[in-house]
Amino acid sequence: MDRKEEIIYATLDLASEKGLKAVSMSQIADKVGMKAPSLYNHFSSKDDIIKAMYSLLRQKAQQSHSSGAVSLVDLSSKTLEQILTESLDTYLNMISDRDMLRFFRVLYSERSISPAAAQIMLDETEHMVQSTRSMFYALAVHGKMKNEGIDTTAMVFALTVHSLIDYQMDMITAGKAEQFGGGYPYSRELTDFIAWFCDQVGGDCHEQKTD
Repeated sequence: MDRKEEIIYATLDLASEKGLKAVSMSQIADKVGMKAPSLYNHFSSKDDIIKAMYSLLRQKAQQSHSSGAVSLVDLSSKTLEQILTESLDTYLNMISDRDMLRFFRVLYSERSISPAAAQIMLDETEHMVQSTRSMFYALAVHGKMKNEGIDTTAMVFALTVHSLIDYQMDMITAGKAEQFGGGYPYSRELTDFIAWFCDQVGGDCHEQKTD
């Protein structure tokens, strides 16, 4: 682990314990055993650390869970519901990675008061929308969903899933739901939404699954 990564993980530990707003650059410096002025040789501000943290943790989580990514090369044997469920499973596993989940919990608690936290949540939502749009165009080419209004369809799907994940995160924090990802079941709301969505945009989502 290089010095920048050490600073990032130290900041994550402090933010998880104290809350992002309560963490100062001097506390981060103390955590990694350096003087505060030296910290600025690596990062210009706490917001700069948070941005780097998002990039690093997301990259590491994606690498850890890339084996489950949906392949668009051979879709003929899968229904639309299977494809969307597998895609969502990969995403849930990525964001429920231990450090990524710790990071998102900090952001969820402070996005209403922290511009940096709010911007990262916006970036994550926009990333989800763009990825969904690309996948839906490929699915339309393969005849798995209607080839009309794809941009709007992708926006509706991505934002609804994002909202349902927010809802489940609140349920988990309140102790009313299990963790998602890592083999845990989806929430009933997510499962029901995917089934409903398939009925609206594709005709093959309830075909018999291939063994």
